[in-house]
Amino acid sequence: MADHSSPAPLDLPATYDAAATEPAIYARWQEAGVYTAQPRRTNRLDGDRDPFVVLMPPPNVTAVLHMGHGLNNTVQDVVTRWRRMAGDEALWLPGTDHAGIATQNVVEKLIAREEGKTRYDLGREAFVGRTAQFVEETGGVILQQLKAIGASCDWSRTRYTLSPELSLAVREAFVRLYERGLIYKGHRVIHWCPRCMTSLSDEEAEFQESAGRLYHVSYPLTDDPTRTVTVATTRPETMLGDVAVAVHPEDERYRDIVGKTVTLPLVNRPIPVVADEYTDPAFGTGVVKITPAHDANDFEVGRRHALPMPIVIDATGTMKEVSEAEGRVPADIAGLDRFAAREKVVEQLRAAGRLVKVEAHQHNVRHCYRCDTVVEPRLSDQWFVKMAPLAAPALEAVRSGATRILPERWEGVYVHWLENIRDWNISRQLWWGHRIPVFYCDACNWHDALRHDVSACPSCGSASVRQDDDVLDTWFSSWLWPVSTLGWPNEDSDDLKAFFPSDVLVTAPEILFFWVARMIMAGYAFKDRTSFHTVYLHGTVRDTQHRKMSKSLGNGIDPIEVVQRYGADALRWTAIAGLGMGADVILDHNDLEKSFAPGRNFCTKLWNIGRFLLQNVGTEAVTPLADVAAERLTRADRWILARLDQAIADCDAALGPARPTPAGGVSAHGESQWREGEHAAGLRLNEYAEAARRFVWNELADWYLESTKGRLAGAGATEDDREVARAVLVHALDGALRLLHPVVPFITESLWQRLPGRAQGEFLTVASWPQARGADASSNGAAEFELVREAVSALREVRAEYNVAPGKQVEAMLVVRDAATRALFESEAVLAGRLTRSTLAVADAKPAGAAATKVLGGGTELVVPLGGIVDLDKEREKLTKELAELDKQLGALRGRLSNEGFVSRAPAAVVDAERQKEADWSRRREQLAATLAAMGGGA
Repeated sequence: MADHSSPAPLDLPATYDAAATEPAIYARWQEAGVYTAQPRRTNRLDGDRDPFVVLMPPPNVTAVLHMGHGLNNTVQDVVTRWRRMAGDEALWLPGTDHAGIATQNVVEKLIAREEGKTRYDLGREAFVGRTAQFVEETGGVILQQLKAIGASCDWSRTRYTLSPELSLAVREAFVRLYERGLIYKGHRVIHWCPRCMTSLSDEEAEFQESAGRLYHVSYPLTDDPTRTVTVATTRPETMLGDVAVAVHPEDERYRDIVGKTVTLPLVNRPIPVVADEYTDPAFGTGVVKITPAHDANDFEVGRRHALPMPIVIDATGTMKEVSEAEGRVPADIAGLDRFAAREKVVEQLRAAGRLVKVEAHQHNVRHCYRCDTVVEPRLSDQWFVKMAPLAAPALEAVRSGATRILPERWEGVYVHWLENIRDWNISRQLWWGHRIPVFYCDACNWHDALRHDVSACPSCGSASVRQDDDVLDTWFSSWLWPVSTLGWPNEDSDDLKAFFPSDVLVTAPEILFFWVARMIMAGYAFKDRTSFHTVYLHGTVRDTQHRKMSKSLGNGIDPIEVVQRYGADALRWTAIAGLGMGADVILDHNDLEKSFAPGRNFCTKLWNIGRFLLQNVGTEAVTPLADVAAERLTRADRWILARLDQAIADCDAALGPARPTPAGGVSAHGESQWREGEHAAGLRLNEYAEAARRFVWNELADWYLESTKGRLAGAGATEDDREVARAVLVHALDGALRLLHPVVPFITESLWQRLPGRAQGEFLTVASWPQARGADASSNGAAEFELVREAVSALREVRAEYNVAPGKQVEAMLVVRDAATRALFESEAVLAGRLTRSTLAVADAKPAGAAATKVLGGGTELVVPLGGIVDLDKEREKLTKELAELDKQLGALRGRLSNEGFVSRAPAAVVDAERQKEADWSRRREQLAATLAAMGGGA
């Protein structure tokens, strides 16, 4: 067992060594098991805590950590650590995705490079085995890297989408949906990737804007070749599979040719002219070519008119010959790649006189989301899920407030997609993945979806039984992540009972449809509940040109390199401090120092603050603040405790609310709903980080710590005063470290362990979230100390304005208007003087002579005699010259603005700029005049 004892309070090196400290702290956390969630401690299982569940979007087993992962998982970790400290039974469940297409591509390339073989050379069983071996060796790399950035996951619950347990859930889900009539096999045009050799869903075939060409081709009427119709196409190679041309039934221009035929150029085969409302008479010539096997819209036209559907482009993207009855792809085109065939077809059309014109055409072209190959629409048999019945409750979840999406602007996108949802193509022509659990008997044509494999036909007993060759879309296992990871379909699982539904899903907007919406559907389909009450869509990590970071662009940042150079806390602080709600995070991949300096500098400052404070506090036991009577607290004590209360309130407001409450109403499914005012609240992580930083940096370090130095070690300090100051200091630092811990867990744990009185085995990471004391928040003492701070700030401003040397002692006085203010400053004059290197007196009236004056709250004036601080004659001369020059410039400017000709003829923007300049210069003149008057000069 490791030694969990706390380090000695003064065991603080001058410089924080993140590289040595962070791995050691993480190892202690892991060994102590502090992140293992216990279902029996949750309210849902009659425990004493509310569950709080975050599910990690499972990275691909082929992936290594990039800054997108770094940002996404840091956000998840911040939220999880916050709720763990707030007293919830927090579960952050990690895992990986088998990533069907991506992993198969990697392994295929590997065996081709190392062995010169294809997967077909190995055979299905051997290839799957080889892929499983590859995943076992490399699949957990990214999870190990996540530990380096501080991910507080429950690693004992690590899940994998192709594990036996999750495979059972996938099979059960398929069979249930099949039995409900929601899964079917259909013959239709789908998106096909000729590189990956598989079908893709609509969401996996991503649109990219491309500069293409629009080819106008004339088709002659068969019975009158002198008359033609012109069609425009971006893909002339597909015309070899044309089976008709279509016109709108109400288009008078073509009504007389409906039912006739035109001759298909190059193939010289007659094809009919059909009337169909799909055709837009206002677009182009009002005539469209119909290629049912290679266009989804044409496919529907083909079905309505019972047209043949010849396939002229095969699975590899190569032109193929079709039967004589369907027409023939010319011999010199058959066997060509589709893009080479395009050029050949255009060349032949031009030679035949059928190419009317060619135009530049900007349009969207679908690409495979994995390999970026141009997708080919292709007619084939595929498995589909009927989505409309599944989408209805998921749509209602967001509309009713059972699930909220942050930022709210994404709700409209989500709703639009679900309202227009199409059936989901779930079959993939791969070998790596969950094989579709449908079995066929070749002897009696029996087929069915089964929960278990069979070796004989249940209908006729024949051994001629085979399983469907296709595997399921990777997202079909991923959409079950909220239930499968918790033990479903075992309804008796303690994890399922305690931790479903989960609370916050943190992910990127680009998988809102791939994954998020489908997971919400899965929750309703299999548990009659939404899968999450909050979906938080954070921004994207981009470079300084606002390009998304990627390997292909070479603009990525390796988070592990950042951790090695600056520490995990520096990476985390940089990510969170720059993360506005829904805003992108901009980093310079060419200058890591510039990008991560904010995080590194913050950690350096925090270490120096903690080190200095702990050295001043000392090593002996500290009296708990709860044992310090209120009357023993000074104004400064009350002020810092009030500021801590405010920091806690600001952090809570930025982070929360954590979950919807019954006060917001209950959905038709019995779920708590977000109230209107809470719907868009919370998870403003940059605001939370700033509130915590402001307290520890601007208030605790810059003000309170400075104010206590005399009480801790001064010659006149009493033991009682020292005891109170130590108690307040330790309480304030403890609160600050708790507030900051979710963002910078390592350095805060390291400092917190060194606070006096830490018991062996205590960890900040599971300590309680700070609670406001309340008693000091409206204290007169705290409000009075604000006036002292105002006086100190004003005196510092005077020193800066007159360039007073830092070590020079200054004499100043406060002119007060009432006895209470006099008593306040008389009692705090020594402190204020020490903080400003001055001697501060209290007076009833201003002294004679040149002086700088600042008016404070309540009418109190700070007066600093200038004699002895500056050379009055020299300063008066300089200010007089500056005023004269400014008066000259102002006179010219005001003359120009009083000239009606200038004001009426000059552009409005120019006139406005001149008026603004006049206002700025006038204010500057007032300041110079006041300064000159303070020195005994005239303005």
